[in-house]
This record gives sequence, C-alpha cells and structure tokens, in this order.
Amino acid sequence: KHGINAEYGGADGEPGVDGAKGDTGPRGETGEPGEDGAKGEKGERGEPGSKGLAGIQGEKGEPGVDGGKGDRGPDGDCAPDSYTPCNCDTHVLVRHSQSTDEPECPTGFESLWSGYSLVFFEGNGYGLSQDLGSAGSCLEEFQVMPFMQCSSSDVCRHGVRTDKSFWLAVDAEPDFSVKPMTSIDEIQNHISRCNVCVGTKYLITRHSFSDTAPECPPKFSKMWEGYSYLMVTSSGTSGGGQDLASSGSCLENFYLPTFIECLGRGTCAYYINNLDYWLAQNPDTSQPGMWGMGSVYSGLDDILEQGVARCAVCARENV
Repeated sequence: KHGINAEYGGADGEPGVDGAKGDTGPRGETGEPGEDGAKGEKGERGEPGSKGLAGIQGEKGEPGVDGGKGDRGPDGDCAPDSYTPCNCDTHVLVRHSQSTDEPECPTGFESLWSGYSLVFFEGNGYGLSQDLGSAGSCLEEFQVMPFMQCSSSDVCRHGVRTDKSFWLAVDAEPDFSVKPMTSIDEIQNHISRCNVCVGTKYLITRHSFSDTAPECPPKFSKMWEGYSYLMVTSSGTSGGGQDLASSGSCLENFYLPTFIECLGRGTCAYYINNLDYWLAQNPDTSQPGMWGMGSVYSGLDDILEQGVARCAVCARENV
C-alpha cells in the first residue's frame, strides 16, 4: 500500500508476496432445501402384488320384503298319510340246549350272553322258580349253591345244608344208587347250557295237546318245536312252574329226568322223588278232561306217542 507512514514519516513499501494457502475451515451449516426439480418421465408398469388379507365380514342386512302370494296348488287325493311301522321294540328269547353245547340264537336274534340253565331254588323249604324263557334262567357262571341266606342279626350263611338249587339236565343215564357227585367237573357235564338272545320279533308259544306240533298263527314263523313242559317238584311242597305263553314251556328235547338237584353241602345228584310235569295229549275233544285219566305210559316210546303234548315257539314276522 502506498502512502506516508504517520509514525515514522516514511513512504509505504511495495505489497508483499501472497502467503501460503490456509487450512480448510470448518464445515458450514446445511443450507435450505432447493426447489423441486421438473417431473420425470412415467416409469414402467410394476409386477402384480401379493393377495391381500380377507376383509372383515359385513353386518347382516335387513330382511327383504315379503314375496307375493303364490298360485293355488292342485287338489290332492283324499287318502290317509303313508305309514311304515317301526319294529323298535326288543324281545328277549332264551334257548336251552339240554346238552353241554351252547345253543345258537334263532335267525333274527343275536346273543347277549350264554351260561347254565337254572330251573329253581329252594331255601328253608320255600321254592323260587325261574321261567326258562326269561334271562334269569341262564346264569353266566355255574355254582352248586349260587345263593346264601341272611338273618336280621347281620349274619349270612352260604351253603346251608337245607338250601337247594335245581338245574336243567342233559340226556344222561341217571343212576339213583350211586353217591351224589362232588367233583365240579363231573357235575358240569350234567348241566344244560343256554343262550340269552335279543331281537325285534314278538314271541308266543302254542300247545297242541296232541302228538303233533301246532302250526303258528298267521304272520308268525316257527322258531322251534318241542314238548310242553309245565313244572317240577322236589321233596315236600317245593316246586316251580313255567308260564305256558313263554318259550320256556316248550323244551326241544324230552328227557327224563329233566333236572338235577344240588344241595348246600356241595353235591349234586338225580333223586327218585323229584318229579316233572308235562302237558298231556287229549285227542278226544268230545270228552274234555276225561281222555287218558288213569292211563300209565311205560317206556319212552309210549310217552312220546300217547302221553306228552307238543308245542311250537312262534315269532311275529317283521312288517
């Protein structure tokens, strides 16, 4: 800079040489955004996006307006409504083989259980019979003495000597002179087997009072034929009978003796004072109740031909 130096009074010298470049200063603050640029060209179409989530179900709409009244239909036929009967009831049938083989249920019936054929009990001189057509006559387990007697003093006794059980027997040759059987295996070889069956067919039993089995009523089919069994008695006044409308009153085989007696002491035997009762033949219907009175039938052939009446167990055919 040219001029006069006030302090010393001399003239200003020539400008010096430019100094070296200084260090970079600190970064300044960000400036304000610039103005938007011009709109670019339209881009290419993108790929389809994935399917979105299902929306929430809308609210139920208001009921619509009732439609107009329809035309009158054609006149119908005057007849009762169609009806198909339903065989909904079930009926129990019990079949006794009078052998050590388990019997089969008749057609249309299925087995519920099988067991041993019980005829009746006796306790303290009083008897209780079991209808051979009821499920109670077919016990699933065999015991020489299936019951016990109890007193009001909270004491029960099983196998009292005076208690008895009576079972349907098989076709065995009884020997009344031998001692009673004590082996359970031997005893069971003399006890009939049975089967409790259930089905939808109603059952009835019909007795002919002749040597020919009766026919079943209309709309009934025959389950089996047999012999008209009435009742049994033991010593004293004890005994038991069959309902003649029950299938238990129509045994398929005629055996004598029909049953075997077991005692509370654990033995079983055939006893000469045990009696069977069967419906008798009465072919002379002009003198009801008189034919055959006083007759004695000796031997199995005479009994079957002239003595014991025949029967049939019939089942109502399903509609």
